Amino acid sequence: MSFDEIITISFTLFAVIDIIGSIPLLLSLKQKMGGIHEMKASLISGGLMIFFLFVGEKFLGILGVDVKSFAVGGSIVIFILGLEMVLGIEFFKGDADPKSGTVVPIAFPLIAGSGTLTTIISLRSSYSELPILIGILVNVVFVYLVLHSLDFISKILGQAGMLAVRKFFGVVLLAIAVKIFANNVGGLIK
Repeated sequence: MSFDEIITISFTLFAVIDIIGSIPLLLSLKQKMGGIHEMKASLISGGLMIFFLFVGEKFLGILGVDVKSFAVGGSIVIFILGLEMVLGIEFFKGDADPKSGTVVPIAFPLIAGSGTLTTIISLRSSYSELPILIGILVNVVFVYLVLHSLDFISKILGQAGMLAVRKFFGVVLLAIAVKIFANNVGGLIK
């Protein structure tokens, strides 16, 4: 295990998780749900990533789901969230209970989504478990810091800035969903 491996893995997961790009959606969800349990969302998403590091492919196999099917399903959820951001149409109905939204859609699929979990499975083919585990922990800490700072970030951007960022990252989220879908759907159609 080298420091370079940890840096590479950490930045790879950082790019896939894209917590910075999710800020507008997270703020919207936080407002709808009356809050977010930052620590719980971070721990659950981290737990999912660690679980997938050790038994991800086996777990999906037990369920009869392959990695490509899992990625396509997650891409559809991400696509719907992106549509909500761009069009201003509410698909995800919050029930003003932060507990209900902490797991779905925040911890999964927004933070530890199909892209993140399949990336972790892919990293296992090139790296040992310890540097991947350290990369996951680095990202979970960063996710917590962002979730904990959402109100501060909102104040800095203001209403107009949040609207602009929300629309922009909605389009980015749609593009990511389309890419995940396109990369994985070909193997499903026979």
